[in-house]
Amino acid sequence: MLHQFPFFLCLTLIILLSIMLADKVRVAYPILLVLVGLAISLIPGLPVIHIESELIFLIFLPPLLYDAAWKISWKELWKWRRIICSFAFLVVFFSALSVAVVANYFIPGFSLALGFLLGGIVSPPDAVSTDAILKFVKVPSRVASILEGESLLNDASSLIIFRFALVAVGTGQFIWYSAAGNFLWMVVAGVLCGLLVGIFIMKLHKYLPTDVNIDVVLSLLSPYLIYIAAEEIHSSGILAVVAGALYLSRRRFSFLSSSSRIHGGNVW
Repeated sequence: MLHQFPFFLCLTLIILLSIMLADKVRVAYPILLVLVGLAISLIPGLPVIHIESELIFLIFLPPLLYDAAWKISWKELWKWRRIICSFAFLVVFFSALSVAVVANYFIPGFSLALGFLLGGIVSPPDAVSTDAILKFVKVPSRVASILEGESLLNDASSLIIFRFALVAVGTGQFIWYSAAGNFLWMVVAGVLCGLLVGIFIMKLHKYLPTDVNIDVVLSLLSPYLIYIAAEEIHSSGILAVVAGALYLSRRRFSFLSSSSRIHGGNVW
């Protein structure tokens, strides 16, 4: 891995240049990053990089969701909660179901369980992409709030579908009442875990002799603490991170100084 370090530095530089180019030409940077990544993958002789999929979820997903949840308006999220929840759970489920049925019908040997597995992967839009695209598209604030809120929660529903489909593919059977119980546990326990760890983090900020830099470091550690705690009890780490971030964001004026909030916003 050490001999690939210069290659990682070059990739980082390419990412930064791509984001600056996207801002210059007013294109959502996730789209440009995908195109640049595809172009780089076609270059012959590049080093082969292998990263465990579990590390991708652990390293990148918690801070991305934490940052997106921190910036969203709790008032707007609560106002449109019914539409957001229906989009994040029901629409994602029916999207995965549609993918499963179509794949099962048109692809020989493709079972419904495999179709749900594929549907769980492709059905949810990404929170970061939604935020980036909305910067360049003029939509009513109501629509923007619904899209941002839905993009925060749909990762959780898609990963739950993915997990259950993976079990069905591996075991060859699907027990609906067991899946319903597990789904309820993942949702409820995930939200409660996120809130409890969020309260614990807030107490650390309040009662420890922190300064601006320590507050920022704690904010960087927070999504990982919440995510790992939720995953340890086999609940939804994504819902936990979103719940914890929303709680801390709503209470930030009570435990973060103005200097910490400004410096932390710049770092994030």
